[in-house]
Amino acid sequence: MKKSDFKRVFLLVMDSVGIGEAPDAELFGDEGADTLGHIAEKMNGLNMPTLGKLGLSNIHEVKGIEKADQPNAYYTKMKEASKGKDTMTGHWEIMGLNISTPFRVFPDGFPELLIQELQAKTGRSIIGNKPASGTEIIEELGETHMKTGALIVYTSADSVLQIAAHEEVISLEELYKICEVAREITMADEFKVGRVIARPFVGEPGGFKRTPNRHDYALKPFDRTVMSELKDGGFDVLAIGKIADIFDGEGVTKSLRTVSNMDGMDKLLETIEIDFTGLSFLNLVDFDALYGHRRDPEGYGRALEEFDARMPEVLEKLTEDDLLIITADHGNDPVHHGTDHTREYVPLLVYSKRFETGKELPVRDTFADIGAAVAANFHVKMPSFGKNFLGDIK
Repeated sequence: MKKSDFKRVFLLVMDSVGIGEAPDAELFGDEGADTLGHIAEKMNGLNMPTLGKLGLSNIHEVKGIEKADQPNAYYTKMKEASKGKDTMTGHWEIMGLNISTPFRVFPDGFPELLIQELQAKTGRSIIGNKPASGTEIIEELGETHMKTGALIVYTSADSVLQIAAHEEVISLEELYKICEVAREITMADEFKVGRVIARPFVGEPGGFKRTPNRHDYALKPFDRTVMSELKDGGFDVLAIGKIADIFDGEGVTKSLRTVSNMDGMDKLLETIEIDFTGLSFLNLVDFDALYGHRRDPEGYGRALEEFDARMPEVLEKLTEDDLLIITADHGNDPVHHGTDHTREYVPLLVYSKRFETGKELPVRDTFADIGAAVAANFHVKMPSFGKNFLGDIK
């Protein structure tokens, strides 16, 4: 590595924190979407001084967050080039891929053919089969499941088939085997489901609770990502939160599970204390899962403020050999119609203690510019998609 390179890159994805409708939002039914802007309006202003100083409101003015006269980070926004607005598409593009054929989503539930095949191969009947909140559907159908042993199958705005089962009714071993069967079925082109997720729970009717024994079965990336190049090049790739699941473990040298945004921030701080060379990649999922899909702008706003309150700890611990990149993977405007993701620009903030001051970067045409920058920094094979922006900030 050259002296001018960064030893460590910390990539932080604020899951679903969009910053205004993308140029092609109309094609996705997302005209007028603005996740950050609408949350700030509902909160009568967001209290996020740390990200404000980095330049968040310089990208797109957000109520309550002052624009920085001299931002501490380089800032801009990015548009998604891939044909989708789901979690896997966003993250895979960040790591240098372009998804030209979108994963299927199932706003009306899964096709009867898929359900019949799953029932036949597992020997269990299926209830649910609709888009739903995971906590709400186990409250709705948990008692029936306990009486009948039927699998609770549901989906979300992502390309995902989720199977919920009570741990005392269906053992974890059986549930995982069922999900492996579902993964095999849903790999067919006619279904093309991005992820199958085991969602075990415990408790009694009126008091069900999901357990930490969730397990994801994702498709592998269709091509090599920057993470794969880093790993094969002898660099560390620390995956925090659901990153390892999103990439089905490809290109990951160490995975750290999280149970919440704040746990994610704790794990991030732990990785900053570790002596490694490479990438630390964190996803903070609560913004999307707990607030965006549930259309809860106030809860989303409080979560953003809690996140911002933890950022000074992160900035303090970073060294001049570290680069911090903050972004998102799609939008999920909690005041928009439905419960779906929204096609939006995402913020890009690039910070290091080396920088005397930040400035505006050109708008990026693809999330893959991040992957290109990471690859360039560590001198591994560049992705075929994306342009390195590090030359504009050094």
